[in-house]
Amino acid sequence: MANLPESNHRLISKGLLLPFILVTALFFLWGIPNNLNDVLIKQFMKSFELSRFQAGLIQSAFYMGYFILAMPAALVMKKYGYKTGLVCGLLLYSIGCLLFWPAAVVGKYEVFLLALFVIASGLAFLETGANPFITLLGDPGSSERRLNFSQAFNPIGSITGVLIGTLFIFSGIEHDSARIATMKLSGEYLTYLHHETMRVVTPYLVLAAVTILMALLIMLVHFPRIEEGRDDRAHPGPQKFSALFRFPHFVKGVVAQFFYVGAQVGTWSYFIQYVQDYTGQNEKIAGYFLTGTLVAFMLGRFSATFLMRFIKPSKLMGIYSLTNILLVGLAILLPGWIGVWSIFLTSFFMSLMFPTIFALGLKGLGPYTKIGGSMIVMAIIGGAFWTPVMGLIAESMKSMAIAMMIPLCGYIYISWYAFSGCKPGGNLYHSDIKTSNI
Repeated sequence: MANLPESNHRLISKGLLLPFILVTALFFLWGIPNNLNDVLIKQFMKSFELSRFQAGLIQSAFYMGYFILAMPAALVMKKYGYKTGLVCGLLLYSIGCLLFWPAAVVGKYEVFLLALFVIASGLAFLETGANPFITLLGDPGSSERRLNFSQAFNPIGSITGVLIGTLFIFSGIEHDSARIATMKLSGEYLTYLHHETMRVVTPYLVLAAVTILMALLIMLVHFPRIEEGRDDRAHPGPQKFSALFRFPHFVKGVVAQFFYVGAQVGTWSYFIQYVQDYTGQNEKIAGYFLTGTLVAFMLGRFSATFLMRFIKPSKLMGIYSLTNILLVGLAILLPGWIGVWSIFLTSFFMSLMFPTIFALGLKGLGPYTKIGGSMIVMAIIGGAFWTPVMGLIAESMKSMAIAMMIPLCGYIYISWYAFSGCKPGGNLYHSDIKTSNI
């Protein structure tokens, strides 16, 4: 085993353990709203009587926050450090959660979209800071494994979010068209819709309190100062940005992340609907299936962290992406229980993709790491772009299965990136950790 690529690289140094634990906890914390969206899509289709395309705008508003705020987040952290950026992100996150209360009171879907945009703006700060911070917090030879370990706590947050939504947001009450017509005649229908809308408030108020507490904890803890490469003060901002295109593996990584996030978000956003369309299960049972696939995602993250000690991360990602091409193909060709379980299993094999693409893309960027990290976070816009596209395909083709062609195309590109496109070229930099604290 001595000659295997990752086995001799230490995951984290003891002196860096506390900031590592706190930042890793953020991966859990931002997983909750990410996958609460999957519940909100189904809930708002009911409470606001939305089409699948209109409900898909939940993800568009959410991931637009990532896209617009990722670069400002990088600039804030470049000037003031990772710690300041993470605190700003947590405060924005909490403000967005608090906005759910007035949004529910006025009963406007657009206000909910605004609240989701604010939450995602905060998450843009967290992801822009936490991902590169973890990759740089130790031995460069174990960066992919370290980030996969931290990211493994993200699906625990995702599971928590879906369970919260399934237990506390879904009422389990789904009326057929005849019952709805009767309720409209009796004047009960608007009260029913308002009650369904108000069910989303309490979980988000609790989230607001937790994020404020986490912001206070991070403010009180010393963080190491990380130098990302050689002194770059002589290079003005625009030149730095354009210099990123000297790293082909980075540019291809941004594209790979765009496709990956589209595949992940689109799959989970419509998984509840896929289960209901092809098995006839109710929303609660479908919600538990979504929870189960996120458990598979979590297990995939932890197992990938272990396997990367013995298998090159890019090769493992290539094998996993080829597996998902097969599984999604089955879901398209054989909708029903075979398709449901095929999609269910894709979560296990997609689990390593986000952190691995992120770490491979940032490899050797040196002083461009923060800006490069923000661009990879901006690629999360794939979730905003591809999710409503899947909704349109499902509506026009009358088939949720055919809409799964979008994730299929994503995995095809990722398999190419894993086996060929991620190979770094050009002059690479090395990071260093300073002992001074901030």
